[in-house]
Amino acid sequence: MGHKRLLTPLPPPGDAVGGPPRTTVSRTVAGLGIGISGGALFALMGAPLAWMLGALIAVTAASLSGARPAIPATLRTVMIAVLGVMLGSAFTPEIAGHIAVWGGAVLVLLLFLVVTMALVVAFLQFGVGMDRATAYFSGAPGGITEMALAGESHGADSRVITLMHASRILVIVAVIPFYFRVLGGLEVPTLPPDAASLLDTPVFDALLMVGCGIVGYPVARVLRLPAAALVGPMLFSAGVHMAGWTAASPPFELIAAAQVVVGTALGARFAGVSIRRVWPYLLVGAGSAVVMMALSWLAAVLFAEWVGVDPTGLLLALVPGGLVEMGLIALSLGIDTAMVSTLHVLRIAAIMLAAPVVFTILERYALRRWSDSHKGS
Repeated sequence: MGHKRLLTPLPPPGDAVGGPPRTTVSRTVAGLGIGISGGALFALMGAPLAWMLGALIAVTAASLSGARPAIPATLRTVMIAVLGVMLGSAFTPEIAGHIAVWGGAVLVLLLFLVVTMALVVAFLQFGVGMDRATAYFSGAPGGITEMALAGESHGADSRVITLMHASRILVIVAVIPFYFRVLGGLEVPTLPPDAASLLDTPVFDALLMVGCGIVGYPVARVLRLPAAALVGPMLFSAGVHMAGWTAASPPFELIAAAQVVVGTALGARFAGVSIRRVWPYLLVGAGSAVVMMALSWLAAVLFAEWVGVDPTGLLLALVPGGLVEMGLIALSLGIDTAMVSTLHVLRIAAIMLAAPVVFTILERYALRRWSDSHKGS
């Protein structure tokens, strides 16, 4: 039996203007111009995740207003690989030993992810009537790119997933830093503070990271890993960083460029969709962010003493905002930054790697139950 829809389904990309646009040079230049402008504006404002969210919001607004920006698939794939290498660089040789020390906090994180996903996904599917795949990947507290790509490969509407996660991240990275800014006068930068310039990156480190992207993507495709352009480079990057071969991360110029391209590509998917169709999804996404923050606070209060960590540190480790932003707040407060950063890396990796597999298992179970219930009918 179907569930009542409280959200109007979005039309296919470009439906209102005659179908999806071809990716042309003019549309690419226009899209990147809008994305760079939005990212630069957000960066000047000191907003967290400025280049990604600024590009996403600017290009989405332009698309909803009738513009038809587009990003070539090859360019998007390359930049997604850059972000994968960046995520992998967060894994250091010390992390393996730290995980053993933080075993209790890791267990709380895993429990938190299961409970949070179950509540949010159930609300999205049964409460507002999203289809199963879109609700599942919209409620999985991973990153925008990871969940949009994984959901798209399972037949979900990546634009809805993008709206839901963009709303979640916007609300959390606005509320949490604002909360700590009020208490401690902290400022959260827009890019990783330890990211070097392209000119300052050693040649060996640069070649190693490029190799992670070049090798990781095709290997992940051969192994049929979800979101191969992101997961493959991330796993290879994590391997070389945990082995101690390099401690470098992609230069900040490349990180900013990758954020702009990915944000622009996501925003370009809204061509032909009216703002009237979109705003209810933004409200639902913001509501899910509030639920996640409340559950994070509750888990920190209940379990911090049991796992032997500061409640504020556990809150920062659990709340599904940006890894960089939460880690920087922990650093400014003198809390265990390594724990906060490591748990966020584990959250992203766990969701990215496990969520598609779990969804496939659930789909097969649901199909089998449906088949059994219709036998003999």
